[in-house]
This record gives sequence, C-alpha cells and structure tokens, in this order.
Amino acid sequence: MPKDPIRRPWWAQLGPGLITGAADDDPSGIATYSQAGAQYGYSVGWTILVTFPLMVGIQLASARIGRITGKGLTENFAKLCPRWLVMALVGLLVVANVINLGADLSAMGDAMSLAVGGPPGAYIVAFALLSLLLQVLLPYERYVRLLKWLTLSLLAYVGVGFAAQADWALALRSLVLPEMRWDRESTTMVVAILGTTISPYLFFWQAGQEAEEIRRIDADRPLAVAPEQAKRQFRRLRTDTLVGMGFSNLIAFFMIVATAAALHARGVSDIETTAQAAQALRPVAGDFAFLLFAAGIVGTGFLALPVLAGSAAYAVATLAGVRRGLDRPLQTAKAFYAILGGAMLIGLALSLAGFNPIKALYWSAVINAVISVPIMVAVMVAASHPSIVGTLRLPPLWRTLGWLATGAMALATLAMIVLQTSSTFGAGR
Repeated sequence: MPKDPIRRPWWAQLGPGLITGAADDDPSGIATYSQAGAQYGYSVGWTILVTFPLMVGIQLASARIGRITGKGLTENFAKLCPRWLVMALVGLLVVANVINLGADLSAMGDAMSLAVGGPPGAYIVAFALLSLLLQVLLPYERYVRLLKWLTLSLLAYVGVGFAAQADWALALRSLVLPEMRWDRESTTMVVAILGTTISPYLFFWQAGQEAEEIRRIDADRPLAVAPEQAKRQFRRLRTDTLVGMGFSNLIAFFMIVATAAALHARGVSDIETTAQAAQALRPVAGDFAFLLFAAGIVGTGFLALPVLAGSAAYAVATLAGVRRGLDRPLQTAKAFYAILGGAMLIGLALSLAGFNPIKALYWSAVINAVISVPIMVAVMVAASHPSIVGTLRLPPLWRTLGWLATGAMALATLAMIVLQTSSTFGAGR
C-alpha cells in the first residue's frame, strides 16, 4: 500500500486548479469583462462575487472525478451516457475550443502589434507555433511550472486598475449592491459574463490534469484504489480550487474596475475587442496602463492556448482509445499530439482567415452555452455516482454549489435563447 506523503505547505499544493482558474481569464474573457466595464461601469461587479462559489462547486466536482478515478471526464461520462451522446458533446466542445483558439490568437496578435508595431499576422503565427512546440517538446513537469509562472501575467490587470485611478468605494459597493437595469442588453451582458466564466473546457482540463498528476507523482494513486490518501488529497483539491477560482474572479473584477474607471467614467462605452480596450486606455490612463493591458493579453493567451487545445485533445484521444497525456513523450503518444496540433493549426487558420473575432466569440459562446448544461449535469451526477466515485461522494456543500451553478447556466442559456428569439422576431417586424 503506497505511503501517504508528508503534507506540503498550501502554496506548494497549487497546480491544476490555479492554472484552470487563470486560463479562464483568457483574451476572449478579457474582451467580455472589458466590454462589461466600459458599458455598465462598476455596476456589474456583483456578477464576479456570484460566479465565484458557482465556479468552485463545478470545478471541484470535476477535479474530484479525475483524482478519484485517475481518468478524465470523457472516460467517466462513457460509463453513464450512450456513446453517441458522448461523441456529440465532445464534438461540440472541440468546435467551441477551436473557435476560441482562433479568437484568442487574434487578440494576442493585435495586442502585440499595438504594443511594439509590426503585422498582427506574423505574431499570430509565431505565438501559435511557439505554444505548440512548448506543449510537444517541453517535459510535462517543466511545462506545468511554466504555466504556473504565466499566471502572474494576470497581475498586470491589478496594475491597470490602480493606474486608472478607480473609485474603490463605489467599486466595492457594487459587489453587494447591484444597480443594473434588467433590460435586454443588460441581461445579455450578465449571461455573457456567466458564460465566459463557467466554460466546459475548464471542467475537462482540470479533471484531466488531476489524472496526469497521479501518473507524475510516484506515491499518488487514484483514490478509488488508495482511499487512505483521500483526506490529504481532498484538502489539497479544496485549497487549489478555492485559490485558483478566487484568483480568476479577483482578476476579472480588476478588469471590470479598470475599464469602468478609464473608459465608462469618461463616456467611452463602445468596446468590443481587447485591442479596442487597450487603445482606448492609452489616452486616459497612460502608456503604462496600455502596455500592462497589452502584456496581460499576450500572457493570458499563452496560458489559455494549451488549456483549450489540450482539453480538446484529451477528449478526442479518449474517444479514439489512443495513448494521451502531456506527460507522455511525443514518440509514445503521436496520435494525441497530432490531435492537439490539429486543433492549434485549425485555430491558427481561423485567426488568419480574417473572420470577425466578435462573431467567432459569439458562436463560441453559443456552443458553450448549449453544451454546458448537459456536461454540467453529467459532471454532477458522476461526482456522486457509486459506479464512478464509490463511497467518495461529493459533500453536500459542494454538491449544492455545483447544482446551483448548473441551474444558473441553464437559466442563462434559456435567457440567451429567449433574448435572441425576441430580437430576431422584433427585427423582422
């Protein structure tokens, strides 16, 4: 029976949860939060406080499934769902991820071009190839360390918030006292924030990374066969997920505050892309804030690209029954890396094809909204199902938060459909 290792300090336990939370603030997320701050000012800050416990609930459920079984979500879903349903969900996940990859690469290229000059297309190609090479050639342990360091790039938005000279009293009050009008535009923005914060690729990534951590650390075993490790591992999962999702939501709050102070307060509200947000910040908040904002886009992009491509590759490789994992050398998992490379290259092609990034992000959000609810239901069922987790069911608190997140996403999806339908019929009159 494997020995339960000595307990490590809390900061040494951070890993999949921290990286997952930070990857949630990818360039497309930055665009959403920037648009929210520019259009509605501090008044949307409360959404960040609401999404935090919901994110923790569903991400912790996903992480526990990976740690208990030593397998990713796709394998566990296959035990509970018909294969055709699993294939359909994975297919939609891949489409949404690839579109998001293209949009993120476009944002990174535009930000780099604004900051240092040069053609955005050249930067897009360089960023895509560099990210792909790092994922394929860098040993997993060193790559995970690199991703952890990249999470620090998000601190740029803390600097932007202070450089923009925000009204902190008003910003903090907005966390607990919503002041939004509940018209069609405001509701759509709340749905967009919820949709960009709770995304299916994050569930797949964190579960998959927990499974990889088991293979990476000799003393670790899936909790299904080593229940004596459960107490320590569940404590680590809680710490990792709480810190990761807390960090993600804190940075999102600073993005809203920065754009509310620098743009909304000065009458600038028409922001649809990260490049527009960066350009608009420059004359009102100075070159320092502009450069921090642009650097943050590139840094978070490098953090998000492997999560988007990796979660898609894990899901497809699992369905195909081939060896998979970033911890495996290229020669032992060629099919997995081919899938990962294919996702990156299709995303690159979409980015270079000149598709409207706003439309790309819109359709990505639509697909994510459609697949989020059934995937979240599957996660919550699996996290307490005896055939998956045995007696290690998700505790009542986290189970409640996970189901609340699922219900909130279902309501958000319904609201999006109703709003879109009413807008379509209204335009047709």
